[in-house]
Amino acid sequence: MAENGDGLGTVPEHERILQEIESTDTACVGPTLRSVYDDQPNAHKKFMEKLDACIRNHDKEIEKMCNFHHQGFVDAITELLKVRTDAEKLKVQVTDTNRRFQDAGKEVIVQTEDIIRCRIQQRNITTVVEKLQLCLPVLEMYSKLKEQMSAKRYYSALKTMEQLENVFFPRVSQYRFCQLMIENLPKLREDIKEISMSDLKDFLESIRKHSDKIGETAMKQAQQQKIFSVALQKQNNVKFGKNVYINDRIPEERNEVELKRGFEEEDENEEEVLTVQDLVDFSPVYRCLHIYSVLGDEETFENYYRKQRKKQARLVLQPQSNMHETVDGYRRYFTQIVGFFVVEDHILHVTQGLVTRAYTDELWNMALSKIIAVLRAHSSYCTDPDLVLELKNLIVIFADTLQGYGFPVNRLFDLLFEIRDQYNETLLKKWAGVFRDIFEEDNYSPIPIVNEEEYKVVISKFPFQDPDLEKQSFPKKFPMSQSVPHIYIQVKEFIYASLKFSESLHRSSTEIDDMLRKSTNLLLTRTLSSCLLNLIRKPHIGLTELVQIIINTTHLEQACKYLEDFITNITNISQETVHTTRLYGLSTFKDARHAAEGEIYTKLNQKIDEFVQLADYDWTMSEPDGRASGYLMDLINFLRSIFQVFTHLPGKVAQTACMSACQHLSTSLMQMLLDSELKQISMGAVQQFNLDVIQCELFASSEPVPGFQGDTLQLAFIDLRQLLDLFMVWDWSTYLADYGQPASKYLRVNPNTALTLLEKMKDTSKKNNIFAQFRKNDRDKQKLIETVVKQLRSLVNGMSQHT
Repeated sequence: MAENGDGLGTVPEHERILQEIESTDTACVGPTLRSVYDDQPNAHKKFMEKLDACIRNHDKEIEKMCNFHHQGFVDAITELLKVRTDAEKLKVQVTDTNRRFQDAGKEVIVQTEDIIRCRIQQRNITTVVEKLQLCLPVLEMYSKLKEQMSAKRYYSALKTMEQLENVFFPRVSQYRFCQLMIENLPKLREDIKEISMSDLKDFLESIRKHSDKIGETAMKQAQQQKIFSVALQKQNNVKFGKNVYINDRIPEERNEVELKRGFEEEDENEEEVLTVQDLVDFSPVYRCLHIYSVLGDEETFENYYRKQRKKQARLVLQPQSNMHETVDGYRRYFTQIVGFFVVEDHILHVTQGLVTRAYTDELWNMALSKIIAVLRAHSSYCTDPDLVLELKNLIVIFADTLQGYGFPVNRLFDLLFEIRDQYNETLLKKWAGVFRDIFEEDNYSPIPIVNEEEYKVVISKFPFQDPDLEKQSFPKKFPMSQSVPHIYIQVKEFIYASLKFSESLHRSSTEIDDMLRKSTNLLLTRTLSSCLLNLIRKPHIGLTELVQIIINTTHLEQACKYLEDFITNITNISQETVHTTRLYGLSTFKDARHAAEGEIYTKLNQKIDEFVQLADYDWTMSEPDGRASGYLMDLINFLRSIFQVFTHLPGKVAQTACMSACQHLSTSLMQMLLDSELKQISMGAVQQFNLDVIQCELFASSEPVPGFQGDTLQLAFIDLRQLLDLFMVWDWSTYLADYGQPASKYLRVNPNTALTLLEKMKDTSKKNNIFAQFRKNDRDKQKLIETVVKQLRSLVNGMSQHT
């Protein structure tokens, strides 16, 4: 029952499956059949039974339909058999007709094939023409590129490459020749970079060689501009009545002429003004810059250019070892540097970004430090003031030139102040030689004047004013010697020389005035003073020359105020200005006079010593000669003549010299008596010595130099006089009794001196000299001498113990 129930349930499902199989596409049969196997067991057998039944039903239906149409099929076969013969006839006719058509169409076929072939060729030609029309511009542009490369128009060639790559190559990129061209373009670009870089290197080498010419031209133009400005300024000064230099001498103009002559190596009649563009072809830089800009490698080019220029800057800044020997060495050094920076300034203004202001400033600061170090080192070797002055003028033009191109040059002008000190030192050394030559050539005699013309010549050289001398008739003499006007002229020349350096330093008149006065002070206080002191100390300078030197320094000192007026007229700065430096002539010449006076005293004493050394006393003589010694009379005559010359000296100097001479003579005579080598002395020798001292006292009382009060000069011999009086009158009792008393008659006689001389006389008495009579005639007196000696020794010993 259950199985029957299951069988009844599956029949409708099998019918449904069969309907789906019959009605659906064969592609979907699989899932349908799979459902048969997924059902209950034995469903497959039942489905197959159901399928067989369905097939039998369809076979029955087919059989019925065939039976129904069988007669019609038979009739159709019969009709086909009837038309069979006609069909064979028709086939024969068609075959024959086809044969005839084939024979007749062979020529048409041939012509048709020709037409087709022509059409194809025509189409191909049209295609080729179209493609060639597309390729021809590319080829033309590439040919143009080759021509540009051959003509070295590299920037245009790069632009052509850009057009080829962006416009033309994309149209024909499928062709092989285009690929070859595309592959060749990078190589062409590299070639262009190498060629342009080679041109740049040639340019850098060229400007390195032409830097001095560029710098020379730039400095020449700056100098011409400066001359024009100075001339215009002077014209305005004349128009407005301003003071310029005096004495028909304009050092600034002379310097400008010298500088202009130094820079004018070209034709003087040449009117064309050359510029840096005229001297250098900058096109390689422009081309190279444009090329690298187009190639997108501008930074590489900028770095290379700056690196190479820095190397060249270091080479330019490197001086030659002997640069300081001639001005041409400095000129070449400056022109090369100017040329270098003029080129950089031009590059800065005509290119965008190749060099920047910050780069040029950095390069200039580096160069400026090197330049200052080089100039400071090399200028220190310069000993010629003319060379130092030319160097200063070159530095000024160098600084003015670069300042015109916008480079700061304040440090160069600061350096000039250092060089100015060195210039002054070289001037001082030069003028030291000038002063020495003047002193060597001087005869140290008053200048003789024969007529009015000679008088005016001296007055024109030296500002001398003396109404008394003017009133005197010719011939007459100036009190100073020939060296005075020469020294005065040379001091003015020194001021002019010092002024030359102060010009063009962009300093005020007050500063220039201060510079001139300070340098003049150095000349007076150091150079002239040193020369005077050396002159005074020279062995061949005698007393007469020293007297003339003192007179000369007096007149030079008086002329200092005229030198101050001279500087005032040059700088137009009043001496009443608060900060105006005064000339130190007073102290300079006063020191020289003091030195000369001291030398006079020394030489006068030396001359006295020379006469004293001629003394030839017979210290054992029994009787004096009755007259003074010859050496002493010669000495006194010499002193009279010398003191006669001293009348031209200031009163105190002559008085001091006279007093010093008398004191030295007195001391020398005293030392002669007390000389340790003198062992014996007789009373006759003492009397002879006394005669000489009397002559000295007579000389002192004759007032050889006016101005002494009373017997002041005679007091120089007071020690000798009291000592000789003591021995001449033999007044020992008075001496010993009054010793130490303020009112003592022999106050200036020292016990030691008296003892020494007495012992020498005592030794003489033992040899039968004058004291031999005492032993015969008066033994008491001999005992008195011995007693006096003992008392003197006791007195000397008491003084020593007290001391």
